[in-house]
Amino acid sequence: MSDNSTHQAVHTVHMAEPDDFSVQISDSIKSFVLAVTEIAKGDEPGSAVSLLLLEVSQLLLAGGRLGAIEDVLPEDRFEPDAGPEPDGVELREHLAELLAPIDVYHEVFDPYGPPMMPNTFRISDDLAGVVSDLRHGLTHYDEGRVSEALWWWQFSYLSTWGSTCTAVLRALQSLIAHVRLDSPIGAVPDGADTDDDGLTDEQLEQQAGDLMAAELGT
Repeated sequence: MSDNSTHQAVHTVHMAEPDDFSVQISDSIKSFVLAVTEIAKGDEPGSAVSLLLLEVSQLLLAGGRLGAIEDVLPEDRFEPDAGPEPDGVELREHLAELLAPIDVYHEVFDPYGPPMMPNTFRISDDLAGVVSDLRHGLTHYDEGRVSEALWWWQFSYLSTWGSTCTAVLRALQSLIAHVRLDSPIGAVPDGADTDDDGLTDEQLEQQAGDLMAAELGT
């Protein structure tokens, strides 16, 4: 069998049941978008971090499945217009308010890139951006453009939301680990983006610790 034939055979095996696969992926993505939107409403602030940890972990499982299959090729050469989409500002603002004491975190963008200082990110910005990426694919999926949706979710997983979710997961896991292991959360470094809310580093640290302690019942 030629190399091209082998490649095609592998692709056929991976995508032998596209209906089942696409349904499972779309269900996971819809569940994440709905859950994050509900969490952002702030009705249960005491469980927000734990719930976000679970939701991000589950989304990354769907992303791993997308990354493990052969490249998905859309039926159309050019992406159809998905129409107007929510700008995500309201979701971002609600998450920022909910997670205010712990929103800012630090991460090295590319662990295989040249050595560099950690960058500053916000969980609220990251999650709102992920939801926006996922909704774009959902628009295609809900309008029957399944291959287009899968292509977009796979491409955006590899290029944006996969690494973003991984960084957010590390931040959320670190928060819970600090509390469970009784390890104080460090103060925000000088110059970090904290939207100068008038709090000292010590007050910010205390709020973050109190939030997590209350959430985990410790």
